[in-house]
Amino acid sequence: MPVDAATALAAAPVSREIAWGPGDVQLYHLGIGAGVPATDPRELRYTLETRLHVLPGFATVAGGGPPGVIRALSVPGVDVDLARVLHAGQSLTPHRPIPVRGTATAVSRVTAVYDKGTAALLVLRTEAADADGPLWTEEALVHVRGEGGWGGDRGPSGRPAPPAGPPDAAVERAVREDQALLYRLTGDRNPLHADPEFAARAGFGRPVLHGLCTYGMALKAAVDTLLDGDVGRVRSYTTRFAGVVYPGETLRVRMWRQGPEGRKEPGELEGLEEPEGRIRMTVTAVERDDASVLTDTVVGYR
Repeated sequence: MPVDAATALAAAPVSREIAWGPGDVQLYHLGIGAGVPATDPRELRYTLETRLHVLPGFATVAGGGPPGVIRALSVPGVDVDLARVLHAGQSLTPHRPIPVRGTATAVSRVTAVYDKGTAALLVLRTEAADADGPLWTEEALVHVRGEGGWGGDRGPSGRPAPPAGPPDAAVERAVREDQALLYRLTGDRNPLHADPEFAARAGFGRPVLHGLCTYGMALKAAVDTLLDGDVGRVRSYTTRFAGVVYPGETLRVRMWRQGPEGRKEPGELEGLEEPEGRIRMTVTAVERDDASVLTDTVVGYR
């Protein structure tokens, strides 16, 4: 079968050298909607090189090149059509603030392959470190349609209960018509986000926004709204991609503050320092009757 779990799990880790500078950080921030209004001091922290702070979500694109969901397809034992692949979820733990300019070694490997019956779910973990030590750890969950049913481990199945009560904050964020075209310049050139013919082959009426773009937009909303704009307070960030976003739509981001107690979210990185508090989030598409696009979304913070 195109997904050979044993071969993928036994494959040697892949190491790559990555480098970035202020321009890469600024492009990422613009790609997730920063800079509106352009002269707002709170936005200049994301767009002006003399004031630049790096949103932790930048780790998902640092160094350019394909994202984890695409890199997973080059792992031995994984031979599938890109049109049948979806990014199912993403977890990120920054170990310290990401510098505006840096070089690092990023090491990736498949740590799990789950049999979901009608699909396979791969977990690609990437750990990045520079001369001063670990920088971040991330996991991409890669859903491959039509590749399940071999009788393997189904993996975690628990889901956290939805947040209760009214949110502590709610904001709306517009997605530009050209948002996907801009975001793909950070390195994710998957034609699903630009080519109508490829999008149709993948089962969509038109190109969709990158899940990691929505992921970054939601994190920025949480940092700006509940963390006083301090990117250094983020200790972890995890989500499930529940639905697509189309360029031109509006995101509604609802946020609930919680203490550090409570069980770990399924898929959240294990063995890492617990945050002092959590922000539970839901993200929906306003124009489609609040259709869910991000779920099981948690920002751990100090």
